[in-house]
Formats: sequence, C-alpha cells, structure tokens
Amino acid sequence: MQFLILGKGKTGSLVTEVALERGHSVRALDINDNQHASALTAANLQGVDVVIDFTAAEAAVENMRAVLALGGRIVVGTTGWYAHLGEMKSLAQKSGALLYGTNFSMGVQKLFRLTADLAKLEGYNFSIAETHHSSKLDAPSGTAITLREIIQKVRPGANVPITSHRVGDAKGEHVVTASSEVDTLEIRHDAHSRRGFALGAVRAAEWVANKSGAWDFREICDQL
Repeated sequence: MQFLILGKGKTGSLVTEVALERGHSVRALDINDNQHASALTAANLQGVDVVIDFTAAEAAVENMRAVLALGGRIVVGTTGWYAHLGEMKSLAQKSGALLYGTNFSMGVQKLFRLTADLAKLEGYNFSIAETHHSSKLDAPSGTAITLREIIQKVRPGANVPITSHRVGDAKGEHVVTASSEVDTLEIRHDAHSRRGFALGAVRAAEWVANKSGAWDFREICDQL
C-alpha cells in the first residue's frame, strides 16, 4: 500500500520505519511541509491508500478535514483534539474513513479491558498516574483520559483524579490504582519503546484501507 505519514517526530518517524518494514510505500511530511493542511490536495493524495497522522491537535483537525473532504482515509494517533470528535465522525460518515485512538498499543488495549474489570470492585477509590516525555504537549494524556472514562462508565460520577508527569524521553507509563481500607490494587503498563504504538498504527492503516466510516481503535483492535 501507499501511506502518507504526517509528522516526523518520535512516533511518526517510527511509523514510517515500521511501514517500510512491512512492505509498504511511504511518503512523510513534517509540519513545515504541510502547514494548515496545504499539502493535502487531490493531486498529492492520488494513489495514497491511507494517511497516518502523528502531529499536534490543531494540525490533526485541519488534516482530517482536508483528507475526509477528498474522500480519503486517515488514521489519527494524535491526541488532544477530541472536542472536535463529533464533527470529524460526521465528516467520515459522509465520505472517506477515519480511524482514531488515544493509544495504538495492543498492550494498552488490554490495559483498557483490565481497567473495566477492575472498576467493578465495590468499596474502592480509583486514581490514574501517567508519565510521558517532556515534549508531549497535552496533559493528561489521551490514554489516561480514556482510562478515566472507562472507570466512570462502570461507576458514573466517580471522582478519578489523574496525575501527569513529563520527564525526559519517557516512552509512556500508565498506572491505574484501586484503593480501599483493606488493600490496594494496581494495573500498570510501561512502554519500553514507541514501536508498539507505531506497529498498531500501521496495522490500523492496513485494516481501514478498503473501508468507509469512522471507528475508535478500541472497537476494531481484535480484528487485526
């Protein structure tokens, strides 16, 4: 397949590497090459099966609008833009395809499911701690917000505080804690590298290449 990667940061560069390893053709653009989605024209998207976005929240929204308006398919690993989720899903239902996720790691997908099970415990208070690299702009992380939403879906109205840390080149750590008067339980995911995120994003792009509509990665990860 032909992929267009938006973003040449830590994860975006690794997405390019993984896609090439899996036999795909790749073009990559950084933010200077694609200011305000200026490079996402019909001519530039000709022959592109899927666009994969690892940029920043504001840029991702512009990129989605441009790709979907042209009937293209886009995988979005960028977080921090979910205030626009309704609009983006509506655009994808009209033309093209959108596959988004707060985290494309298969290990984190298991963390989500374990957290939903943990949240069923009676008599516990829940909290979340997350640590990422110092250049990550959004805090709390999209993954931490998803974890809180998962707990609150099981326990509506529950107060679930999130503690965020930004340290060096941390790859990503999330800890869900359930505490009671008698004991404490923790579920932890600690990424050793960004490769798991990159591989998940490429596999997501392979999945969505012949589809139309909008999906959260959590909905389709079992199909990969």
